[in-house]
Amino acid sequence: MKNFASLMKQAQEMQSKMSAMQDSMAQMEVTGSSGAGMVTVTLNGKGEMRGLKIDESLLQPGEGEILEDLIIAAHNDAKAKLEAAMAEKMKEVTGGLSLPPGMGF
Repeated sequence: MKNFASLMKQAQEMQSKMSAMQDSMAQMEVTGSSGAGMVTVTLNGKGEMRGLKIDESLLQPGEGEILEDLIIAAHNDAKAKLEAAMAEKMKEVTGGLSLPPGMGF
């Protein structure tokens, strides 16, 4: 029974660390860019878009399709950076243990 109590204590500690990590991640912001920095997108740790900057040279008639593609590319860049940062934080919290499928937080 002593091992079970120890295991439960470790689980509670990890849950506490996970909660703190999630709070920390929610405050984080990442910026992705495309078109050599002509379009930038900023996401918070929840994946919500918090900023969008577009170089004025892209605001020309007939450039709409290019602008749409650049916005999508910048968003995808920011999302990839956010996912990488979250994976790194998760690695710190779990001590490098990989969690079973479906156990992500």
